[in-house]
Amino acid sequence: MAAITSPLRPEPRTMRGSGIVRKRARIGERVVIGAFAACAFISIAVTVGIVASLISPTWQFFGEVPITDFLTGTRWAPLFSPPSFGVLAIVAGTLVTTGCALVVCLPFGLGAAIYLSEYARPRARRFIKPVLEVLAGVPTVVYGYFAVKFVSPYIQDLWPFGARPGVFNALAAGLVMGIMIMPTVVSLSEDALAAVPLDLRQGAYALGSSGYEVATKVTVPAALSGIVASFVLGVSRAIGETMIVLIAAGQTPNFTWNPGEAMKEAKVKGPGSATFNRWPGARRCRVRNSSITPSPLGADTSPLATKCGAMS
Repeated sequence: MAAITSPLRPEPRTMRGSGIVRKRARIGERVVIGAFAACAFISIAVTVGIVASLISPTWQFFGEVPITDFLTGTRWAPLFSPPSFGVLAIVAGTLVTTGCALVVCLPFGLGAAIYLSEYARPRARRFIKPVLEVLAGVPTVVYGYFAVKFVSPYIQDLWPFGARPGVFNALAAGLVMGIMIMPTVVSLSEDALAAVPLDLRQGAYALGSSGYEVATKVTVPAALSGIVASFVLGVSRAIGETMIVLIAAGQTPNFTWNPGEAMKEAKVKGPGSATFNRWPGARRCRVRNSSITPSPLGADTSPLATKCGAMS
């Protein structure tokens, strides 16, 4: 039988395709929806603005420097005569330091997340997880100083291949960067593992699976999307990190895949950047025929001037 409706009361509006009864939207609700939409479009507008602001300088740069020299060159020396803009030296430094960081943060971060989610007692979990999250709030300058003063000497003493590395090396920067990123991987991965339904674990235990089998064959595959998201966030954090590399890796544009040598990352500001050009000592650092001639004002013994002379 057809439903009997009162002629004095109109039928309520329904959401299209859902069958859910809904009343007419109020003005306040529309304002809130509009505010949420504005928040979403602001992030898109900022991204478009960043890309648009880079178009003009990029066009001017490649108008003076051939793109083939930029992409295939292995020497980065913007202040020398003639200048060189080979980006491979900087890309190699970025990849080496990021690779060293991922070797630390991915396996140890996932292992810590599995322990907290599957094996740790509630009291241990309440203690360990906040301690790990505190590491995410430590300033990167402190991590860089820790890499130079603590990690680098041990690398020099324990280096097993040929000549031992110097104080500034990519391996120290990468290892400490991995320690800095590990709390992010642990926190997100543990949240993803905790969101796995308890029924899956109980069903695996009912079939006679051990705790290790439940963790590796049931829980981790079920939470794989969240774990991958934590890995992606960790990789992006490692690629974008600058201060640790600036302090511990030596900011030397060196095209090498040896983590024991000093390197320079893509984001690090050095010779050729706006920061370096605004430095007063840069006016006294003149390059002629690949040699540094000091200013009549006297030799500059600041670290940047010493680096400028060492790069010739």
